Amino acid sequence: MSTDSNACECLNPEETAKAYAEVARRASRLISEHVQRQMQKGIQAPSDELGVAQAFMDMMTRLLSNPYKLAQEQMSLVWDYFALWQHSLLRFAGMQAAPVAVPTRGDKRFRDEQWQEHFMFDFIKQTYLITARHIHDMVNGVEGLDEQTARKVDFYTRQYIDAFSPSNFALTNPEVFRQTVRCNGQNLILGLNNLLRDIEDGNGNLRVRMTDTTAFELGKNVATTPGKIIFQNDMMQLIQYTPTTEKVFKRPILIAPPWINKFYILDLREKNSFIRWLVEQGHSVFVISWVNPNEKQAEKTFASYMTEGILAALDAIEKQTGEKEVNAIGYCLGGTLLATTLAYLAAKKEKRIVSATFLTTLTDFSEPGELGVFIDEDQVSSLERKMFKRGFLEGAEMAGTFNMLRANDLIWSFVVNNYLMGKDPFPFDLLYWNSDSTRLPAKMHSFYLRKMYMENKLVEPGGIEIEGVPIDLTQIKVPCFFISAIEDHIAPWKSTYMGAARFTAPVRFVLGGSGHIAGIVNPPAANKYGYWINPASKLPPTSDEWFAGVKQHEGSWWLNWQQWITEHDNAQVEARDPNKGPLKALEDAPGSYVRFRL
Repeated sequence: MSTDSNACECLNPEETAKAYAEVARRASRLISEHVQRQMQKGIQAPSDELGVAQAFMDMMTRLLSNPYKLAQEQMSLVWDYFALWQHSLLRFAGMQAAPVAVPTRGDKRFRDEQWQEHFMFDFIKQTYLITARHIHDMVNGVEGLDEQTARKVDFYTRQYIDAFSPSNFALTNPEVFRQTVRCNGQNLILGLNNLLRDIEDGNGNLRVRMTDTTAFELGKNVATTPGKIIFQNDMMQLIQYTPTTEKVFKRPILIAPPWINKFYILDLREKNSFIRWLVEQGHSVFVISWVNPNEKQAEKTFASYMTEGILAALDAIEKQTGEKEVNAIGYCLGGTLLATTLAYLAAKKEKRIVSATFLTTLTDFSEPGELGVFIDEDQVSSLERKMFKRGFLEGAEMAGTFNMLRANDLIWSFVVNNYLMGKDPFPFDLLYWNSDSTRLPAKMHSFYLRKMYMENKLVEPGGIEIEGVPIDLTQIKVPCFFISAIEDHIAPWKSTYMGAARFTAPVRFVLGGSGHIAGIVNPPAANKYGYWINPASKLPPTSDEWFAGVKQHEGSWWLNWQQWITEHDNAQVEARDPNKGPLKALEDAPGSYVRFRL
């Protein structure tokens, strides 16, 4: 049954009856399954594993202990309501009046023109914005809370505020209201079917569908850059991409992507594939495709990703090309692993990586941004109990955490589209990748959360040991290129700068536009966002000092990186065909590891 924007206008009585029947059938079965699951679990007292309830109890205790300030906040709210009523009366009388509250720039919830033009919807919108602002300011103004409690209160207050936006309800969203009237409510029936479908797909848990996953196939319309798997072990497959130039740079490039997500974020479509672009520039490109782990990898550690990942890839590349030295690129967690590997190799006095590029990479975790809300002793201990019981962190749990960081864009916009408008989500390659979740081995993830996020040991010389080798990032001497994104909510750029500034090696720090993904996947042909560079030869101590001296450049940072890498390595050799190397080609790219979908 079609669920496009005009589908409800075409439904005849028979189709409507079928839609109702389908809703009844699905709902009945899901309710029955839910009851059975609850009976099997038995009656359990609600838990507060995240410490949210305790955080809000602490906040309320301190808020109520200062009734004078609470009264001030309430009076301020009342005066803003009075101003809004005055504004609304003027508009009702046909007079122009400046709004009392306006959405922030980039807030997509109120784009429909009726939010501004229609008297009632404008009143609803401004009432919400005023109330939201006062609630947020009130809880943020509570004094005496410890830093972690204050973070939780702020974050979950914003989740609450976002959830109750009038854009999320049929009667108070003008676009949904029009659709409901035009379709005689059939959009809501179609939306309910979509809701039940998503609960079914989540085995009883709601997994909001963000895109049409049937529209994409790995190797056919995403991850299409030609190449071969030339090596594999329990942790990864190594892809060598087929050259498109007669000559290639002598030193190969090895890319270590994060294993929190899959590598093909760097190879989505031809027009925005960083991997394809590297090949076209004449690079011999090798990419690690990590295994999507299960209970068999429960004992795999952070060190396993280095020894069986990057170091194993270096050995395979040397066998395949004869080159002992490579230029390496690490993305996000892959960059953290790359930095650790560089320090490990420096301690062993092995020169295997001669330049390093870090894409949105944290090495100093003292200010982790909003992810810090989820990382404290109680939450990590609770997570460890779950992980060690099954051997891994389930991919959907990690995906849910990241989606909460941008709830309006990655949760509520799809709730409106799928369940209120009754539409199917639009096919979008980036969201297909985003929904392709990966698991994390229990032992590795516990080490990563505790030693890096909680204790920030990576920046301490000898703070962590890998395979018995103390890790000291100050011993890294190879040239480094750091690219971060100004709107990154996962690896905030000021935090990545703090790590880069600690390096004693020569560092070029570049700040790109947009966020964690779009700021990196920014091909030159798009001519978007731009980037900032401070021309000083040495990084200033703080990010603010660095930014005060930057110069903005148009276009993609990819071109600046290509200039930087060729300054360090411009020798060329004959192109390397992955079919003709000493290592046997095992299968076509993108390989079988990446195809495993949860």
